[in-house]
Amino acid sequence: MSDEARTLTDVVTRLRRALRTSIRSDWPWESLPMAQIELLQTLAERPPMRVGDLAAELRLAPNTVSGLVGQLIESGLVSRAGDPTDRRVARLSVTAQGHDQLAVWQSAHEKRIGDALDKLDEVERADVVRALAALDHLVDHLR
Repeated sequence: MSDEARTLTDVVTRLRRALRTSIRSDWPWESLPMAQIELLQTLAERPPMRVGDLAAELRLAPNTVSGLVGQLIESGLVSRAGDPTDRRVARLSVTAQGHDQLAVWQSAHEKRIGDALDKLDEVERADVVRALAALDHLVDHLR
């Protein structure tokens, strides 16, 4: 592995950990596990979806996704409806409550990251902003 790949892996891991930790300490009401947040985000971007399609998109086992979906349905964040063309298939969608929860989560993270960006000096902040487009392209290559 190259030094750049190792460093980027380390930084991304530490960034995700720092976000998870800080969001839980700053907003203790936020109790959704990251796997559920990622599932909600994916489902919100491409509704409605079947469990199998959602599992493929998230690169998780279908039974793992089924378990997460069950928890989210129980919480009122996801709804399940039949498919009009195939009664054996269920289509999943984010509920209004789920969209509200995602908006609160997104806002909390944007505030947390914004506060951290404000603590960087001008040059560091500009470096981070310049890196965003390249990081976005990197995500495309990872898919």
